[in-house]
Amino acid sequence: MPFSPGGCGVRFAKRLDQVPPYLFAELERKIAEKRRAGVDVISLGIGDPDLPTPQVVVDALAEAARDPGTHQYPTNHGSDEFRQAGADFYRERFGVELDPASEIVPALGGKEAVGHIAMALLDPGDVCLSPDPGYPPYTSGPLFSGADVHYLPLRAESGFLPDLESIPTDVLARANLLFLDYPNNPTGAVVEPGYFERAVELARANDLVVVHDNAYSELCYDGYLAPSFLETPGAKDVGVEFHSLSKTYNMTGWRLGFAVGHKEVLAGLGKVKSNLDSGVFEAVQAAGITALGLDDAVTNTIRNTYQERRDTLIPGLKQLALEVDAPPAAFYVWVAVPKGYTSASFTAHLLEKAGIVTTPGNGFGAPGEGYIRMTVCTSKDRLAEAVERIKKAGF
Repeated sequence: MPFSPGGCGVRFAKRLDQVPPYLFAELERKIAEKRRAGVDVISLGIGDPDLPTPQVVVDALAEAARDPGTHQYPTNHGSDEFRQAGADFYRERFGVELDPASEIVPALGGKEAVGHIAMALLDPGDVCLSPDPGYPPYTSGPLFSGADVHYLPLRAESGFLPDLESIPTDVLARANLLFLDYPNNPTGAVVEPGYFERAVELARANDLVVVHDNAYSELCYDGYLAPSFLETPGAKDVGVEFHSLSKTYNMTGWRLGFAVGHKEVLAGLGKVKSNLDSGVFEAVQAAGITALGLDDAVTNTIRNTYQERRDTLIPGLKQLALEVDAPPAAFYVWVAVPKGYTSASFTAHLLEKAGIVTTPGNGFGAPGEGYIRMTVCTSKDRLAEAVERIKKAGF
């Protein structure tokens, strides 16, 4: 719609009207506003690790950044060493064999990859099948590409898994992309055995590309080990998977991940990226190689920290008679709001009465109404304090 700063008329593209302001940008605004007012805010809203990146990874970046050879444009294809490190990781962690030359594409984090894969696969009039509630770029990426979005509700009674059998035939005829993400954001749900096999069958029968966002595979608890979509027989024939270093290694600000799988799909993604970004800084790739090769002791320490925090927050919430389950993976807690509240009103209540920032479930999509999302990206002491604040605030 028209916008006239300083009397100079500016006409923005209509695509900007199709998506609301980015959910977490609004949360950041609210946090800053409260802190300016002197409120000691406990932020449980944004999934951003508070733990530092492992020092050995920082050291690898510093050493590589001092090398003038890293100061020029990187190739979008990524360094041979980084792609090999990704292939080694997938072989050792998931038992998946990848060709580093054609089945791995570096990305500037998962969010960028989601947006660009939509541009590579979707035309105006196409349909994208997106989980609802879901990570906002699963909607904004397709809409910015001119496609329509068909939402797949995630409900507790179905284990927060989309009902693939309920997708209308006419929708499937227009669909070209299916997003999945397990461990799931925002619910913390994990995939059940056999589900990926059903997704592969659906994709084969309907010429769909499955894109599985596997950002949380290494944050698992109580003995659970998240699978890769590519472990599923036939998965590489119908889809790709995104893996991000952001959450596993506390590297959200570094913007580093990679896409793996179907080589033709990755070639299309690479074509979009080569025209719209200039690749990943080679010093960051060098740090990523170090991260992907870290000893299990380092990642276990990170994983155990989140599990301890989860096990601090969940019992406290249950003592307040809030309905919540302990997620087996990721660092999100999906909490049912108390009777008499909506997602928005309970979020507002916690902010105003307790100084706690959470995310309304319906901010991720309409089926998220009736829930709020909390993260455990803060210390056990602060999580215990949050529980006490909620208790005193009442509801």
